[in-house]
Amino acid sequence: MLASYKYNLYGITAILLWACLVGMFRNVTEQLGPIGGAALVYTCSSLFLMLSLGIPKLRQFSKSYIVVCGALFAAYEVCFSLALGFASDRLQTVEIAIVNYLWPSLTVLLAVFAGSKKVSLWVYPAILLAFFGVTWSIIGDEGLSLSRLIANVSSNPLAYLLAFAGAIIWAVYCNLTRRMSNGQNGITLFFIFTALSLWIQFFVTDTKLPDLNWSVAFDVALTSIFMGSGYALWNVAIIGGNMLFLATLSYFTPILSTFFSIIILGITVSGTFWQGVIMVTVGSLICWRVTK
Repeated sequence: MLASYKYNLYGITAILLWACLVGMFRNVTEQLGPIGGAALVYTCSSLFLMLSLGIPKLRQFSKSYIVVCGALFAAYEVCFSLALGFASDRLQTVEIAIVNYLWPSLTVLLAVFAGSKKVSLWVYPAILLAFFGVTWSIIGDEGLSLSRLIANVSSNPLAYLLAFAGAIIWAVYCNLTRRMSNGQNGITLFFIFTALSLWIQFFVTDTKLPDLNWSVAFDVALTSIFMGSGYALWNVAIIGGNMLFLATLSYFTPILSTFFSIIILGITVSGTFWQGVIMVTVGSLICWRVTK
């Protein structure tokens, strides 16, 4: 019993660490640029994961799993990290993060389309609720307006598009990795793929890093440790923890992420935004509950 509590604590800690990442990641990219900052964070996170989980050996994994799931993981991480970095300001960063949290509902939707079993009709209104929650968050206090939504997204279409593309990619990844992993965990290798992808973009675009100082280095190191520790702890938690409890708790990440982002970035959000975040969370929870 005590061992189960210990694993559950690891899982809770992982969720809390992940919830801090949006604000911390934005703080790094503001100092080092969207591509350079992301490349450094994922490089340091890869090193941290190799130290904590060991150096991955390619022969331990199936080729199809490494190629397909590795490419999807790297594509998602690149899309999401660049979306946060390309956000016009800190408030838009939080909006973009909520767009990304459509992935649980999209994961269920893709699983329904790919499966042959009948599912509860509650799935579809739950998915609509999640999408409406994102729309409600982006529109703000001016009330439901299509023109207002279009105007907000048009102000920075690349960032919103990257976030939404990332949500779709992660939904595909979640569905495929269950079928192709065979119990394997290539997370460290996938982080290395992500870091390499970002460095390729960095050099191709002829981007330059500003001069590093101890303050920036500390921010990069702390963000990398939070990111790597989250994945490492979750990997341990799912072995001996209560997965029903941990999975339920993980669906509250949009609320936790918004809360910690407000503190880290020093911003305020409207009541309408919080309403949208809650809609996304409730929609995702219903999707998971009726299909689990």
